[in-house]
Amino acid sequence: MAKDEIAYLGSDTVYEGKLHFKGTVRIEGRYTGEIVSEGVLNVGKDAQVEGVLDVGELLLSGRFSGEVTARRRVVVYSSGLLEGQVCTPSLLTEEGGVIEGQVHMKNPGKPKDA
Repeated sequence: MAKDEIAYLGSDTVYEGKLHFKGTVRIEGRYTGEIVSEGVLNVGKDAQVEGVLDVGELLLSGRFSGEVTARRRVVVYSSGLLEGQVCTPSLLTEEGGVIEGQVHMKNPGKPKDA
């Protein structure tokens, strides 16, 4: 577990429900439900996450299906697959990373007419 991670959900685990946290959480297993945090959600290469995310940052190496709102950024790494809706001011997709769905990019610091 990295120094800044506060929780690690291992590869042989299955979780369902609602998760609130501060800091960084890494998921390597399966998670279904809602995740709310101003921190960083790190979804590992073999992880499968389904549901609604409202996070500061999403770092996606595995598979996510659902709706994600990220206040700072979303990074889809080369092994990542994001299916659903994304709303974030900053989006980075590495070569090989896949986004299937709708993307809404809004810069929270700029006025609508800018």
